[in-house]
Amino acid sequence: MSDSNPVYDAGLAIRHAMFGAEFTDKQIADASDFVRPIQDVVTQQCFGEVWSRPGLDRRLRSLLTIALLIGMGRSHELRWHVKGALANGVTVEELRELMRHAAVYCGVPAAVDATYTTDAALREFGAEAQA
Repeated sequence: MSDSNPVYDAGLAIRHAMFGAEFTDKQIADASDFVRPIQDVVTQQCFGEVWSRPGLDRRLRSLLTIALLIGMGRSHELRWHVKGALANGVTVEELRELMRHAAVYCGVPAAVDATYTTDAALREFGAEAQA
């Protein structure tokens, strides 16, 4: 989308930092004409405009995002935000506590699903040794 859009570029830099440049760039490059507009929204609006705002650091934004994803039952997105949370300094213990907290506020079924998804993501991204 951007050759000289600073908001898009800031969003791309945050996506690179959280999810890795290789994954992010592949996701954007592989986007079909149908998917491309939503990738641009994610990069510019989600990460460039929201994640780059002052007031909440990336670590706290990661914890909040994971809690919201648990509440909505969005396991696919949760998987990637676990990776981003680790990059943003969230610990495995904090993720474990978040799962327990979500059980009370989002319901046990949502928290169980999120716990299994998070465990698989931790193993996939090499953080299971911390668990």
